Amino acid sequence: MSHTTYHLEIRPTLPPALARLNDLASNLYYSWSRRTRDLFQAIDPATWAMVEGNPVRFLQLVAQPRLDAMADDPAFLAEVRAVWQEFERYLGTTQPGPLTPDGNDHHVIAYFCAEFGFHESLPIYSGGLGILAGDHCKAASDLGLPLVGMGLLYRQGYFQQYIDAEGRQQARYADLDFEHLPIRPLYRDGQPVRVSVGLPGRQVRLQVWEARVGRVSVYLLDADVEDNEPADRKITYRLYDSDPRRRLEQEILLGVGGVRALSALEIEPGAWHINEGHAAFSILERVATLTAEGLGFDTALQAVAASTVFTTHTPVPAGHDRFAADLISEYWDAWLPGLGIDRAALLALGHDPANDGHHFNMTALAIRGSRQCNGVSRIHGGVAARVARGFWPEIEPEENPITHVTNGVHVETFLYRDLARLFDATRLDWRDHLHEAGIGSLVEKTEPARLWSLHLSAKAELVDDLKRRLQRQAERWTQSDVRLRQREQVLERPLDEFLLVGFARRFATYKRATLLFEDRDRLARLIASSSRPVLFVFAGKAHPADEPGQAMMRTIHELADDPRFTGHVLLIEGYDMGLARRLVAGCDIWLNTPEYPMEASGTSGQKAGINGVLNLSIADGWWAEGHEQDERAANGWSVAPYPSTPDRLQAEAWDLLTVLEHEAIPLFDRRDDQGLPRDWIEWQRLAIATILPRFNAARMVRDYAERHYHPAARAGRMMAADAFASARERVVFEKALADHWNDVEARIVRVPDAVIESGAAAVIEIELVSPGLLPEGLRCEAVLDTIETRRVIAGERVEQAADRWLGRHRITLPADLGGEIDYRLRIVPTHETLLHPYELGRMRWL
Repeated sequence: MSHTTYHLEIRPTLPPALARLNDLASNLYYSWSRRTRDLFQAIDPATWAMVEGNPVRFLQLVAQPRLDAMADDPAFLAEVRAVWQEFERYLGTTQPGPLTPDGNDHHVIAYFCAEFGFHESLPIYSGGLGILAGDHCKAASDLGLPLVGMGLLYRQGYFQQYIDAEGRQQARYADLDFEHLPIRPLYRDGQPVRVSVGLPGRQVRLQVWEARVGRVSVYLLDADVEDNEPADRKITYRLYDSDPRRRLEQEILLGVGGVRALSALEIEPGAWHINEGHAAFSILERVATLTAEGLGFDTALQAVAASTVFTTHTPVPAGHDRFAADLISEYWDAWLPGLGIDRAALLALGHDPANDGHHFNMTALAIRGSRQCNGVSRIHGGVAARVARGFWPEIEPEENPITHVTNGVHVETFLYRDLARLFDATRLDWRDHLHEAGIGSLVEKTEPARLWSLHLSAKAELVDDLKRRLQRQAERWTQSDVRLRQREQVLERPLDEFLLVGFARRFATYKRATLLFEDRDRLARLIASSSRPVLFVFAGKAHPADEPGQAMMRTIHELADDPRFTGHVLLIEGYDMGLARRLVAGCDIWLNTPEYPMEASGTSGQKAGINGVLNLSIADGWWAEGHEQDERAANGWSVAPYPSTPDRLQAEAWDLLTVLEHEAIPLFDRRDDQGLPRDWIEWQRLAIATILPRFNAARMVRDYAERHYHPAARAGRMMAADAFASARERVVFEKALADHWNDVEARIVRVPDAVIESGAAAVIEIELVSPGLLPEGLRCEAVLDTIETRRVIAGERVEQAADRWLGRHRITLPADLGGEIDYRLRIVPTHETLLHPYELGRMRWL
């Protein structure tokens, strides 16, 4: 008999005594405040688990009787008051330090990113870039930095991942109900705050939403509004849409719409941070705003670039969006009159010197539209500088403007709950001092048994979660209980009796998830011969268009069914921030196997390290800076990469297995008479002590503030002062430089003797003739190469000749020099507006 099923949702009414729960639920502060999350969980643990820790949805579904009962519970009401006071205290406290440019709170930093990962309850992120952006905002909130975020609100977010019985990744998209999320639409004077962006033949309207992240606001743009055509409403449906046209439209809305949204909200940033190239069109919108006020394009670009910071996050070509020149022209030709440039000039802004001229590269636009560019680790900064050498062809990559700020992680988001309580017992104000080197001593005096017990608690929570996930997978695959028991055989062992190795990240080919399986026979022998079982857990998503990444997933799935590896290799579906937090706290070893030097950072290893999980990684990304050891212990194992030869995979896999077999497993197996792996615990202690103070997001954001945001804000003010006088002068100077740089002539008129006494003056004088370039626009330098280091000694102008184009420069070498020294001489242009000494891209060696 056929029938229709109707759905009804009855939402409870929050008792007045619990009214503050609404405010706590609507601020993502809960994503790192365990006490706030525990408050909601205490009301109804089953409903809290059902909504997967989403407090907004929880308050919509929890039963009325439970709320009424808690409103009459004095102990619970006391905890509500305590949590609320803690929240209010957090919102009103600013950490000390030079975190605001010139002490002026009005110099807001605008932080643009295509994705933000704060918590699994707001699933508008795909992976590392988004979670890094979320950590950046959280740390800015902790530090009281006046930062606002700008992104897109995706109706379907990133895909939900399922793995079928053959190991194939299934990507499923489901519409998010924004009422269920910790966000709110913004209104002004009773009207929704909306902005328009022109696309070919129409205007697209964007609703502005706000996510509160502690003290930071992140604004999210939504095209799914009734004013738009059905096709345009879907522009912001899926993160990283694989269709180039839709992807371009997303990036136009992000960059152009983001700038307009800030204007509509009357926010005037002093510094602008483009976090990866997706948001680079914000540069053109800001330029267009200035050209509409009468500035020429070149002057406007100088003014915009001065206050812009650009961070690149990957050396992998696929990570840099490129669009066909014809497609760019179709979308941007209508803008050209307002910008004051022609199509060729527009396309030139996106030209990548290292590639053909048929594509518009968003990273190229970001580099040309910013004066400060950085990678996200020391190695990556160097790689990015080499990749981008064509933008400054006369400058050696080591000296070009691309620098680095090594990533860090938001400690409170990823630190295991009981470890945080241990820190509280040791030093209550530890959260305010994460940037201090001494903060690593928090576990220095903790008893080994206590530290090991905390780790086993985290491991137990992870194991329970893995069992639940395996059970769900088995039910969907209709697998027998026997097969499930085989898969869980290691998980059923006592927690301290098996070594759990975790690998969780994007399944991109350069991350080489299957590297350990290059020698399957040896891995099988290692597993079979170990006195304690070894379990390898893999998790992560591959982009739906990345077939090689999905093939790696299928390989691991097949190996998990190989009798030699059954129960010892698990592939877990549905990777998200919740699973990530449990993995980085509960594994024993964190495995990272990137293809050197393709790993920009690899922050998951930092999250593991602050929890005392030992890293086993190729020496790439952050780990090349983070690996440390002393006479007693190390914080993990670093495997040196091999050159790019045909047998590189096999060689690196051999070394990884050798470390596991002869170092890691024996260290874990070694127990004292109390059954404690005391040496292993010392390694854990060193991991926390060394990684916590150096690789946290508070340190990272301080670095950005001091090295990049403050200089950008100052440079932006200088460029805009006196009707953009400095910007105009910079344009004139660069034009003269382009016209006359090749006309500069140099004559060395004085050099030191080949052998001089220690302490004697070592002076070099150079005479420059520079028709069309005034002498104050040139600088002479000596580059000293010694065995230990390289030093650059800048000269000074010592006299002005009657001829305005003639100048003499003197370089005085330092008096502390000794031994044999090689030096080279060069000329570079200089200007008072430079943020980096070689950003003009010109250098002449003599």
